[in-house]
Amino acid sequence: MLPDYITKEKLNDFINSAIYEDCGNGDHTSLASIPKNTIGKAQLILKDNGIVAGIELSKYIFKFVDRELDVDYRIADGSRFLYGEIGLVVKGSTHSILKAERLVLNCMQRMSGIATETFEYKSLISHTNAKLLDTRKTTPNFRMLEKWAVKIGGGENHRFGLFDMILIKDNHVDYSGGIENAVLNTLAYLKKEQKDLKIIVEVRNLNELEQLLKLNYIYRVLLDNMPNEMLKDAVKMVNKKFFTEASGGVSKETIVGIAETGVDFISVGKLTHSYKSLDISLKAF
Repeated sequence: MLPDYITKEKLNDFINSAIYEDCGNGDHTSLASIPKNTIGKAQLILKDNGIVAGIELSKYIFKFVDRELDVDYRIADGSRFLYGEIGLVVKGSTHSILKAERLVLNCMQRMSGIATETFEYKSLISHTNAKLLDTRKTTPNFRMLEKWAVKIGGGENHRFGLFDMILIKDNHVDYSGGIENAVLNTLAYLKKEQKDLKIIVEVRNLNELEQLLKLNYIYRVLLDNMPNEMLKDAVKMVNKKFFTEASGGVSKETIVGIAETGVDFISVGKLTHSYKSLDISLKAF
């Protein structure tokens, strides 16, 4: 099942653009070296340990390239795999297999890396009630797949972009002349435009949090770059008036302490900007 922000039309647009970027006016190496009607088969070899992601996407890629390709899937998205496992076997036109190969691998290597990183982060805080979120720190034009990979790895998605949630950050606060101005301006805008968007406000210290607590209609407060003791104080001050989110410089070394402060959410940019792509190959046999 696809996440809400992904449609078949969006996937087809992405695949079409990516295939054109790679193939241009033709895969001349395959056209030149392999007879046109050659039939073959290849297997996807998982050459790492981790969580697989991109299997469902590969179905769309193979169908887009050639509906006659026969693909036998051996593993599902979100499954843990070990070095040497076979993810799928594809049979059909060798030209089609080679045309789809690099796009399938590029996506799966990156998505599996993100899913694995997400799974590891989530496992560290599984003893708490904190939920793991991604951020907008994604690769341009690859965001929907990176966020999809976070979901596959067991994390949750933050807002998709600037359009589906209000997130008043430090620059918005400074440019508008303070937290109260920023929030009141936002409420007036939403009423005028008849938009129903959740509001998150970032605070940098407990003084800003005190100002925010005087206001209503806030969905979540983002506690930015606060030490753990301050986070604990902030959680007590909020006292469940709205949800709390910790953010800023979160790593595997620090996330446990942050989660144990009692925050509801922890957003981690590293899930999508500092992951390691996993080693996956598609080999003829």
